[in-house]
Amino acid sequence: MFNELKEIICEYVEINPGEITENSRFIEDLGFTSYDFMSMVGELEDKYDIEVEERDVIQVKTVGDAVKYIQSLQA
Repeated sequence: MFNELKEIICEYVEINPGEITENSRFIEDLGFTSYDFMSMVGELEDKYDIEVEERDVIQVKTVGDAVKYIQSLQA
């Protein structure tokens, strides 16, 4: 899932996938705007057939957080 998420991230910001780690922060390190981030969340909901809660998504700061959150919704 981490590699799939890296590919999706690269659709929203110009970054080399090799530079993305689980500790990469979406806004501070990867350059996401809040609009980009929420657009990506919508794409993730469709791709993984999940429903993201707005109160939960504000806790997702890093790529690793996103992977764990998506996996918890799929469980």
